[in-house]
Order: sequence, then structure tokens, then C-alpha cells
Amino acid sequence: MTRIRLLIEYDGAPFAGWQRQPDQPSVQGALEEAAGKIAGEPVIIQGAGRTDAGVHATGQVAHFDLAREIEEQTIADALNFHLRPAPVAVLEAKYTGDDFHARFDAVRRHYRYVIINRRADLTLERGRVWRVPSRLDTDAMNQAAQSLIGRHDFTTFRDQLCQAKEPVRTLDTLDIARYGERIEITCSARSFLHKQVRSMVGSLVDVGRGHRPVGWVAQALAARDRKACGPVAPPDGLFLERVDYDTAPNRNP
Repeated sequence: MTRIRLLIEYDGAPFAGWQRQPDQPSVQGALEEAAGKIAGEPVIIQGAGRTDAGVHATGQVAHFDLAREIEEQTIADALNFHLRPAPVAVLEAKYTGDDFHARFDAVRRHYRYVIINRRADLTLERGRVWRVPSRLDTDAMNQAAQSLIGRHDFTTFRDQLCQAKEPVRTLDTLDIARYGERIEITCSARSFLHKQVRSMVGSLVDVGRGHRPVGWVAQALAARDRKACGPVAPPDGLFLERVDYDTAPNRNP
């Protein structure tokens, strides 16, 4: 058996999330169906991040095993052929070590959340950003975000259906930048809880709208109570942007 590492981009709008589901379309399911046609047998695809329904990716990483060797570019091309017309694209396919695991070997995941801060409706970016019509104070949002950086119990920002064994996570970065009417919130951590990013973004937007004071986010975090969380941001603007590993992507030097 040979192990293949994939770099994947997808529009999450038509999917019920990354994870395979018996009666709903999923990114994992679409990839497994395509890979099965290449392998001639059922294939299991393991992904680095289990993105929620409607969440997108520009740098998802996954792996699967093949019983025979095929040229790397041929694998990528064949997967893309069988994936059509699903909005999923394999950007790269590389052979990797048999011990590589896309999920468990990841050392950091990077997410980007995009907001368009304007009164006019969306046209070209509909479904891929969150339009917030009221003017957001990004300075206040950045101040509030500082209380979330570091190692904390993120129970407040954890979905009630989260299956993680414990709620403590280390948030390495959380930055907010404005580019005209476009606001980008970027964050990175080794791992995130279910809907943690969207929960944090929604609460920070409440601060940006002036609905909550800057210090409220720290208070909500300290409460360790899901009821203390602000509105959860919609999935439209969230992208899994990159996954970092200590290992090289190719088994060959």
C-alpha cells in the first residue's frame, strides 16, 4: 500500500460538512467516491479538519492509501475528473510516508473568517462572506480578542454537541484587520473545538457593533458557560486556510 497526501480546496455551501454522513452530501464522501473509482475498491479518506456544514477550505489536507502506485499528477487529475461537478478540487497529490496521518500529525490549523462591512447586499461574494451592514469598530474587536489568546477553558465558545474530551485549547493567534469594507479575522491553534471559531467571531462582532463592551468577551470566557456566548457567526465566511506539519509532504528528497 502507498499513502497519498492531498491538498484540497472546496466550497462548503452544498455540503453537510466534511465528515461522511449516510444520507447527506459531504466533502469526505465526495472524495471517497472519486478515490474509489481510481482504486477500484472502497477508500477511506482522512482529513485534517472536520469543517462544519457550509464552511469552506482553501488548504484542507487529507490522506488515503492506494494498493498500486500511480503518477502523482495523474492521481490529482483523476480525482478532479471524478469529483466534477462537485465544488471540490484537489490542488496537489503527493506520496508520503506510511505513518503520516492528516489529522493526528497536524501541529497547527489556520482559519480565516471574512466579513463584508457594508449596507449594500452581496452579489459576487454571496455565500462566501458574512455581510454585516452596521459599521464595526475593529479596534474594539481587536482589544476584546486579546483575552482569548493563550491557553483557556473555551467551554463558552464550544458547541453543545462538541465531542472533544475536554474544552481546554491553546489559541496561538487571533488577529482582526480591516481593508476598506472587508474585515478578515485570522486565527491559529493546534486544534479547535466544534464551532469555536464561529462562536468567537460572533461574540467579537457583538463588541464591534457596540452591543457589548470590550471587557465582556473576557467575562464570557471566564464564565465557562455556553449561555454566555454571543450569537454564532454564520458558516459562509469561514475558511480552513492552511494546516501545518513537522513532516515533509513527499517521501522522496
